[in-house]
Amino acid sequence: MTTTTNKNNSSQLVDRFGRRVEYIRLSVTDRCDFRCVYCMAEEMEFLPRSEVLSLEELYFVAQAFVDLGVNKIRLTGGEPLVRRGILSLVEKLGQLPAELLITTNGSQLAGMAADLKRLGVDRLNISLDSLQDDKFKRLTRTGRLHQVLAGIDAAVAAGFKRIKLNAVVLKGRNDDEVLDLISFARDKGVDITFIEEMPLGAITEHDRAEAYCSSDELLALIKPAYPLIDCTEKTGGPSRYYRMADSDSRVGFISPHSHNFCSECNRVRMTVEGRLLLCLGNEHSMDLRQVIREHPGDIERLKQHLIQAMDLKPEQHHFDLDDDAPQIVRFMNMTGG
Repeated sequence: MTTTTNKNNSSQLVDRFGRRVEYIRLSVTDRCDFRCVYCMAEEMEFLPRSEVLSLEELYFVAQAFVDLGVNKIRLTGGEPLVRRGILSLVEKLGQLPAELLITTNGSQLAGMAADLKRLGVDRLNISLDSLQDDKFKRLTRTGRLHQVLAGIDAAVAAGFKRIKLNAVVLKGRNDDEVLDLISFARDKGVDITFIEEMPLGAITEHDRAEAYCSSDELLALIKPAYPLIDCTEKTGGPSRYYRMADSDSRVGFISPHSHNFCSECNRVRMTVEGRLLLCLGNEHSMDLRQVIREHPGDIERLKQHLIQAMDLKPEQHHFDLDDDAPQIVRFMNMTGG
C-alpha cells in the first residue's frame, strides 16, 4: 500500500446536496467493556472475527478517504481501546495528513493516554454520564467510575489539544447531575457536551420517549447557574457550543431531535465489518469489505466506490420518539457514534 499525500485542499467527496464530506468516523470494534443502557442490550452477540476488518484494512480505508480530501479521522467502537493492536493502527493513522481523534468510555485511558498522545492522537472525547458510583453503575451496567475518572486525569496530564466529555442525558436518570458535570469539566479544564438520546436499536431497559430530555430543557437549567455565551466555534462535528466568561471550558449540545443538524453534515461512518453508513439515522450504506477483499490493494477502485457512495447520502434523518419500533435496528455499538 502506498503512502497517502493528500494534495487536495477540499474534499472530492460531495453529495447530491452539495455537502462536502471531510470527516470519517471509523469503528474499529463492536465490542465494549461497558453495556450502557442507551447503547446496547445487556446480553450482546458480537461479530465473528472473520467479518471484522483487519487493522490493515481499516488503515487502507482511512488512506483512501484522506486521498479524497478527508481531513478528520475519528476512531470509535464499541470501545476502540479494547481492540487488540489498536496502538499500531493509531501509530500509522497518526502519520496521515489528517486530524486524529478517538471517542472512548475512558476505561483504558489510565494506561494508554500517554501513548495515544505520543502516537499522534490530537483530541479525545470521553463518555461520562454520571459522577455518582451507583448511578454510573446502573447506566453502564458494567463500568467502574473510579477507572474512568483516573483515565480522565491521565488524559489531562498527557496534554491533548482538546478533551471533551460526552454525557447522554436521560430524564429521571441523570438530568439532576447536569450542573455537577459542568462543574467537573470546569475543574478539569475540559469541554463537555450534552447529547439527546438517539433511537438506535431496540432496548427494553427504559422508554425512550419518557426518558427524552431536550437540549432546550438543559439550557434553561444551566443558564441561571452558568450564564452561557453563544459562540461560532466549530469542531467539524454536530455540537453547538457555548462559552462561559470565567472558564476556558465550553458547553456543547448535540440535538438530533430538537435541532436537526443535517444541513451541515460533513461526515460518514464505517462500521467495523466495512459497511459505509452515509447517515447515522438512515440505513443508506455501501459494503466496502467486499470491495477491499475482492480487490486487495486496489486503492483507486476503493476511492471510486467512495465517490459513488456519496449519491446514497440522504438529505436528513427522521427520528420519531413516538414510534414504538426503532427506525434503526442496529445498536450504537455497531454504528460507532
